[in-house]
Amino acid sequence: MKLTLLLFMALSLFAQTEKDWLTLFNGKNLDGWVVKIAGYDLGDNFGRTFRAEDGVIKVSYDQYPEFGVRFSHLFYKQKFSHYRLSLEYRFTGEQVKGGPSYARLNSGVMIHSQAPETILKDQDWPISVEAQFLSNDGNLKRPTMNVCTPGTEIFMNGQMVKAHCTNSTSKIYHAEDGWIKVEVEVWGSERVRHVIDGQTVLQYEKPQIGGGVVHGFDPAIKVNGKLLEDGYIGLQSESHPVEFRSIRLLNLSGCMDPKSRRFRSYYVHRDGAQCRQ
Repeated sequence: MKLTLLLFMALSLFAQTEKDWLTLFNGKNLDGWVVKIAGYDLGDNFGRTFRAEDGVIKVSYDQYPEFGVRFSHLFYKQKFSHYRLSLEYRFTGEQVKGGPSYARLNSGVMIHSQAPETILKDQDWPISVEAQFLSNDGNLKRPTMNVCTPGTEIFMNGQMVKAHCTNSTSKIYHAEDGWIKVEVEVWGSERVRHVIDGQTVLQYEKPQIGGGVVHGFDPAIKVNGKLLEDGYIGLQSESHPVEFRSIRLLNLSGCMDPKSRRFRSYYVHRDGAQCRQ
């Protein structure tokens, strides 16, 4: 099984080209993205929390009197099921006044998230799975690309993970290290891998709705036990300034008919509709 997976990955890397990657952020503005801040209506970008400047998406708090509980996310317009997401992040400046201690040098990207329009006004977190980004200074020594599960559950080695957050095996990064390039590879509800520099630092299976942490949600959305086959991608604002760039996605779902001009050998999920386009 492991040998087959490694062979598949090698062939996939060989088969893909740059033009197959979808650029999610155009480097100029936030077209194609929508903001949801806890306590605010969808699309209300309080204090210009998210802004496009100098070719990056910046999470800034220079217009905040204090953080309060304004946990925020910037969602891409389209949902995906099977894909590789690649991006770079770096932390800047100091944490805004009033931010929780655990959120210092802390951000992330949410995957398999509920649709932004289903997040209630006062809901604190989207029901989703988080690839957590952490940095360090002073006595902090935390790995990055951990996983956290707001309103969700995951499995590892056949067992449901009880902890809300689980550490990866990544090396320790510090704020002065600058940009960190990461990837998240998602195969629907089958498995998810967190990758840094081509090395898998965390893997888990069967992402599904369940668990706690999320508050103020619509009960009709939180159907515990429902496998997460697809969902939205969201960049996180958790009270420490952070920047994102080079946000790209390789869709692994598509036409798997070798006779079609839309066939790609790296696809892992069949979408017959793509063959007819």
